[in-house]
Amino acid sequence: MAIPDEEFLLKTTSACAGCPSSLILRYVTKAAGADTVLVIPACCTSVIQGVYPTTAMNIPVYNVAFASAAAVASGMSEAFRAEGRKTNVICYAGDGGTIDIGIQALSGALERGTDFLYICYDNEAYSNTGMQRSGATPLGAMTTTTPGGKKDQKKDLDAIVAAHNPVYQATACAAYPQDLYNKVEKALSIPGPKFMHVLAPCPPGWRFPSEKTIEMGKLAVKSGLWVLYERENGKLSITGASKAAMKKRIPVEDYLSVQGRFRKITAAETAEVQKTVEDTIARLQREVDGIC
Repeated sequence: MAIPDEEFLLKTTSACAGCPSSLILRYVTKAAGADTVLVIPACCTSVIQGVYPTTAMNIPVYNVAFASAAAVASGMSEAFRAEGRKTNVICYAGDGGTIDIGIQALSGALERGTDFLYICYDNEAYSNTGMQRSGATPLGAMTTTTPGGKKDQKKDLDAIVAAHNPVYQATACAAYPQDLYNKVEKALSIPGPKFMHVLAPCPPGWRFPSEKTIEMGKLAVKSGLWVLYERENGKLSITGASKAAMKKRIPVEDYLSVQGRFRKITAAETAEVQKTVEDTIARLQREVDGIC
């Protein structure tokens, strides 16, 4: 599917150099089109959009409290549908506002069958407030609140969402815009609750050069640490570059070693991360094969 030329995210953002959130949002809005409302809780995007009336957003935006994005979107969607309008309602939230602070509202909206698309762009920490640890921070990663490296595994948000049986669920990555665009377009064509989890490699937080954002995303996918897939009415399909990674992957060390946040990760922790990748790949393959 060709990506349209029209832009809904203008060039006036106040994002960091190499910001993945801006890149992701650019393709999300291209897929969604003009008849769209964004609901954005406290996160990097609520800052990078700029200050009204010189905002970089070319579509309506509701900035809301950290915990309330999915609840606001739920009411908004009901109001639009009551008026017979098909306006796309999209929550666009970071991992802190999704995996931690906003998970209760997200769970409620999914359980109620809200007709909306919730997108979590995951930079694996509270990046907007100084890179503190979140439930999305992976094992071994240094943050300002885990200076010696996090000692816990990342929370499995996708399993939590899958337990709600949304009509459509997918993962994506800033490094693969066509895959991202296609999934957003498909999600918005389906009535009911939809969820997308998008990896957003963050240069200042992950401590890599700003020109390496795309490369970092590709390394995550090629190592199997981030698997691209979609689940439609419970049926899982592996998509894009992850089809190859399911069969042959680069070592996770190739991904971890080029990020400053992992400079204190131990050999045992690296081995544990590698084992987690292999276990996840095996589990997803069983689901694809229909044997789990």
